[in-house]
Amino acid sequence: MRKLVTCFMGLVLILVACTNNDKDDKPQTSSSQKFPNRTVEIIAPASPGGGWDATARAIQKIMQDEKLTDQNITVVNKPGGGGEVGWQYLSERQPTSIAINSSLLLSNHELGLSDLRHQDFTPIAILATEWISLSASNQSHLSSGKEVMKKLKADPKSLTIGVAPGLGNNDHLAFVQAAKAYGVDVKDLDFLVYKSGGDLETALLGGHVDIASTAVSEVKTQHQAGKLKVLATTSDQRVKGLEDVPTWKEQGLNMVFPHWRGVMGPKNMTKEERAYWNDTMKKVVHSKQWETIRKNKNWDAFYKDSYESEKFLNEQQKKYKQLIQDAGF
Repeated sequence: MRKLVTCFMGLVLILVACTNNDKDDKPQTSSSQKFPNRTVEIIAPASPGGGWDATARAIQKIMQDEKLTDQNITVVNKPGGGGEVGWQYLSERQPTSIAINSSLLLSNHELGLSDLRHQDFTPIAILATEWISLSASNQSHLSSGKEVMKKLKADPKSLTIGVAPGLGNNDHLAFVQAAKAYGVDVKDLDFLVYKSGGDLETALLGGHVDIASTAVSEVKTQHQAGKLKVLATTSDQRVKGLEDVPTWKEQGLNMVFPHWRGVMGPKNMTKEERAYWNDTMKKVVHSKQWETIRKNKNWDAFYKDSYESEKFLNEQQKKYKQLIQDAGF
């Protein structure tokens, strides 16, 4: 395993080196010029078309439409390593560059897949969140999250649990947190890993897996159509469109698990640079365009400013460290 992680990190560093050959040619920020004083770069640490890319392009459009800077704004895609390539790239950029982030920044480090920590960057904002659901196939005849946990506490192998695309992600760890809180022996749980959310949905509809932990957006429509049953959500209150589904808190488990996404910049920003980005992201999140985008994508409001984000990330890091230990990694 250690050799695999070493090889993974070596490949990532090669990719990052290839993308950073021009960094020494970039002029340094001058304190005598109004910030930002060069092209603004929004880094999507993934290929075009995905959620991180959509978030980056939404920010770009709102900044342009709301005239939040006089500079040109570009979106740069840096896919690879579950965000690692893009975040390594950001670490070498100027304060006019920001990147989309998520909890993968935390879990990658705790899993030994990355040396990067959230402290290596400047937190700018937490933008929004999705929530994670526990869903059951109709063939399982399960009616609540609490019933699932009772069965698993009695016999951790009694149900098959589907996740995608791998262990250690939010879908997996959210279920680990719920099961641990209920007193289930989580190291004996029977997880089945699928390549994609689509594959997992097909397996759940076909009864090939008893239950699944996945984003609410991936099962909401099927629940409404009666093709499967959402049993619980990790939200702090019932999700719009799933008003018939109780939260884990309502079922006796004191847990809330956001699937958030945010924005961060390079580490050593000045007070003025951080203040600019803090104010800019606040304007982005409170714009009518962002509200429309957020609702269309089934994201919930979860805004935290730069300083609130710093506190939140510190708390989340401790949480992920414990969850990954609980999961047996």
